[in-house]
Amino acid sequence: MKNNIKNVRESKNMTQKECAEKLGITLRAWQTYEQGVSEPKQEILCRIADMFNVSLDYLLGRETGEPETIDKLSHEFNMSALE
Repeated sequence: MKNNIKNVRESKNMTQKECAEKLGITLRAWQTYEQGVSEPKQEILCRIADMFNVSLDYLLGRETGEPETIDKLSHEFNMSALE
């Protein structure tokens, strides 16, 4: 889980401090999630998923079965994303 939380944060170009403030938790709490020292409680985990618009399965490292992104599909079929 720690890698997925860090990866999604970095993909949104957010700092650890920004995430902690948005969730109303301490910076240290956020850091422990990313380091794998502790795991967020269910309520916080749901709020993290909502904040980044990802599934709980993704955060937990489970296979999501979600369809590939439009960019991957458009490349596969030699189409633009708009087509």
